[in-house]
Amino acid sequence: MSLISYKGVSISGLAAAVPRNIIDNQTNINNIFTNTERENTISTTGIKFRRIADKDICSSDLCFVAADRLLNSMNCDRSSIDLLIFVSQTPDYRQPATAPILQYRLGLSKNTGAFDINLACSGYIYGLSTAFAYCSMKNVHKVLLLVGETLSKIISFEDRATSMLFGDGGTATLIEKDNKGKESFFSLNSDGSGYNVLIIEGGGYRHPSSPETLSLQEYPDGSKRTQENLKMDGMEVFNFTMREVPNDIKKIMKFADIKEKDISYFIFHQANKMMTEFFMKKLQFPSEKAVYSLDIFGNTSAVSIPLTMVSEIKKDLQRKELVLLLSGFGGGLSWGSAIIYTNQICVPEIIEI
Repeated sequence: MSLISYKGVSISGLAAAVPRNIIDNQTNINNIFTNTERENTISTTGIKFRRIADKDICSSDLCFVAADRLLNSMNCDRSSIDLLIFVSQTPDYRQPATAPILQYRLGLSKNTGAFDINLACSGYIYGLSTAFAYCSMKNVHKVLLLVGETLSKIISFEDRATSMLFGDGGTATLIEKDNKGKESFFSLNSDGSGYNVLIIEGGGYRHPSSPETLSLQEYPDGSKRTQENLKMDGMEVFNFTMREVPNDIKKIMKFADIKEKDISYFIFHQANKMMTEFFMKKLQFPSEKAVYSLDIFGNTSAVSIPLTMVSEIKKDLQRKELVLLLSGFGGGLSWGSAIIYTNQICVPEIIEI
């Protein structure tokens, strides 16, 4: 089940939106780090700047702006969208789902199906596979995949493990039937035994919000966070990715019967530059084929792969056919890879709000 292929479906457009607010990790960070610690973190992760949303901006707002720009740029008839999928860990509400709200805001037909997917850093791969699957069906012609995160709302800026890593953003991807489109390949994987490696322990239905879950606690390393902030075991995340991601890339390349020389770019989830460099070295792939945007946007979870595509290879996406290997990995634990072909797709400029 983990290996899937689709024919006659492709991406026709891609857009992204980010907050205007820029955080400089070297200067605009609280005093829980020394200058040396900040410099070491920036050197290791590659994250110099991040975008942080205003308090009244949600993930859906960033996705709305990206989708609105994309549909307008493509002169797309909004009544032609058959399905809207929203991927996020930071939806507008616990109830209702955010996707129907975006269907209404975007002026899509009431005949448009809409649902949410709650996944972390592998979310774009899972969402894209789901969109391709629906678009392969007989009466589905266009699927709008919206992926957004405002992780700044769930981290503690006094947590040494997370406060210099995460940023906010939103993207829109239009997937369409394409009889001339080449075959696409996906590998989807999970290991729930590591669910607590990246977790918000309080505020859900197993541990509902209470004075205890909202209480700010100090930890031995000097970090402060509540149980309703994101908790990350960085070393376990690193070990998990080293163990699983290179093997998954080998697996999907074998499944697709494709060689490194045929791949235009490798676009990994933008978590840690040292980690990505290790992947490329272990796989013996040329480092210049790995694309980065984490230096200017930080770790934007599931947003990071499409945001990197818009930010870093926009002109190539617009002008020629590309073969892309995408890889996302993180909370769940879950991970996935995809090999897709794109050919002169619509990619508007990144929007700031």
